[in-house]
Amino acid sequence: MIDIALPKGRLGEKVYELFENMGYSVNESLKTTRKLVLEDSNKEVRFFLIKPSDVAVYVERGVADIGIVGKDSLIESGVDVYELLDLGMGKCSMCVCSPINYVDDGRKTLNIATKYPNITRDYYINRDIDIIKLNGSIELAPLLGLSHVIVDIVETGGTLRENNLKVDAKIMELSARVIASKSRYNFNKAAIDNLINLMDTRTI
Repeated sequence: MIDIALPKGRLGEKVYELFENMGYSVNESLKTTRKLVLEDSNKEVRFFLIKPSDVAVYVERGVADIGIVGKDSLIESGVDVYELLDLGMGKCSMCVCSPINYVDDGRKTLNIATKYPNITRDYYINRDIDIIKLNGSIELAPLLGLSHVIVDIVETGGTLRENNLKVDAKIMELSARVIASKSRYNFNKAAIDNLINLMDTRTI
C-alpha cells in the first residue's frame, strides 16, 4: 500500500483528478466527503487529506510515502525529504510587493509582513529587516501602515491591483511538487518510482 498525502482544497482536488485519470479511484468526491482517509484497495493506494501546510511534516515523519506540496511550503518548512517531481500545477511566484507610491531607499529598517519568515529572511540576508508574521490578508499590512512591504505569493496580481499594490521583486517561481519520505522511499522505491513515472507522463 502506498500512502499519499494530499493537500485539502483546490490543489488536492486537481491532483486527485490526475490520479483518477491514471485509473486510481475511491468513488468519493473530495469536494463533499468528510473522510480524511480514502483507499483504493485494488490499486493499493491510500489518500490522506491534510491541511496544506502540514503535508510536508507527515511525509518527513514517515506517516505517508509521498505527498503533494507547494514549493513555498516545502522551502518554508525546511523539511528533510526527497523532491521527486514538479507537477507544474499551481504555478505562481513569491514576490516582494508594496504600495504603488512606495520606494525603498535602503537606509532604514524594512518592516516586512509575511506568512513566510524563513523565505523572507533568506532573501534579505544582507538587509536590516523587521519581519511581522501574519496568517491572512497580508495585503492589508502596508495599506494600514503595519509594514513597508509584504512578501507573499502572487498568482494573477488581481488582488494587488485592486489594493493599489505593485510587485517590486520576484523572489522565486513556485509550483506543486511531489515529495517522498526518505525512509519509506528507500523501503518501497520500486513501487513509488512506478507511480511517479506514471504521474510524470500524465503531466507533460
